Amino acid sequence: MILKGNRHLVLGRAGMDLYADPPGTQIPDATRFVAHLGGSAANIAVALARHEAKAALLTRLSDDAVGRFCLAQLDHYGIDRTHVRMTAADTRTSLAVVETRLENCQSVIYRNNAADFALTPEDVAQADFTGYDSLIITGTALAQDPSRSATMAALTKAKAAGLVNIMDIDFRPYSWASTAEARDINLTAARLCDIVVGNDVEFGHLAGTEAEGLSTARQLVAEGAKIAVYKRGELGAVTLTPTKEFTTGIYRTNALKPTGAGDAFMGGFLTALAQGRSPREATLNGAANAAMVVARVGCAPAMPTTEDLDHFLATHPDP
Repeated sequence: MILKGNRHLVLGRAGMDLYADPPGTQIPDATRFVAHLGGSAANIAVALARHEAKAALLTRLSDDAVGRFCLAQLDHYGIDRTHVRMTAADTRTSLAVVETRLENCQSVIYRNNAADFALTPEDVAQADFTGYDSLIITGTALAQDPSRSATMAALTKAKAAGLVNIMDIDFRPYSWASTAEARDINLTAARLCDIVVGNDVEFGHLAGTEAEGLSTARQLVAEGAKIAVYKRGELGAVTLTPTKEFTTGIYRTNALKPTGAGDAFMGGFLTALAQGRSPREATLNGAANAAMVVARVGCAPAMPTTEDLDHFLATHPDP
C-alpha cells in the first residue's frame, strides 16, 4: 500500500468564498452573496473528511471576523484545527468572490498580506506529525516566505517521520515574484514528494514548457515518486507509477462551474489509495469526486460523502 491509512495533515490556505447568488448571476449584477469555506488546502481537507478520513489543517488565519468564520467552518466540517494559528491584525485571510457559471466564470481573489503566508518553520516544529499517514501541500504555500520555508521544513520533517509526502502543484502565477522562481521552488518541492498531482499547464510550468510537462511527470517518477497524475481536463488523466502508465477519461456531468474539481479529485484519489485500491481505481475515484463537485454550488459544501460517491459510481459507467 502506498498509503498506510487515511489520516492526513494538509498544509496551506484556508479562506472565505463569496458566491454570487442565485447561481448563474454575474458579480457586477449581484446584490446577494453566499459565504462558504474556501482555499485549496481547506477544500482538500473537507474532501477527505467527507470520506471519513482524519483531516487536520496546518495554516495561519487572521485574528479577525473572517478568520473566525473559517475556524467555525473547519469545526462544521470536522477538520482538526489543532495546528491552526492566528496572526497579527495586519494580515488578512484570503477572500474569493466567485460566480457559479460554466462559461466566462469570473473569480476575484484578494491575497493582500495573506495570513497563510505567515506560517513559520516554528509552527511546523511545534506540530506533532506522528499521528498522520501523509502530509499534503499545495504549491500556493511555497510562493512566499516564511510560508515557503515552513513548507519545505514540513516536507523534510514528514519524510523523517515516515509520512507519505503529497503535492498538489496548484500553480497560481499571481502569488509569485517570477515564473522562474516559481518553477525552481515548485520543482524542488515536487522532488521531495511521493505523489505529485497537477494538470497539464502545471506540469508544463515545472518543465519550463507545456510540451514537456508529461516528460517531467515521468522524470519525477523515475527519480523516486511513487505516483504522478497528469490531468488533461476533458481529455482525462495520465497516471504514472514506476511500473506502468495508463490513461483514464472523465465522468460526464451537468457542470455548473469549473471550480473545486482539483481539490475534490485529491480527496477521492487519496481516499481510494488509503483503502488499498489500485492507482487506476484511485484515479477514477478522484475523477468521479471532481465530476460531482463541478455540478454543485460551492467548493467545500459541494464535496460528496462516501455514500454520495458510491451511488454516483454505481450509476455511471467507467469513462
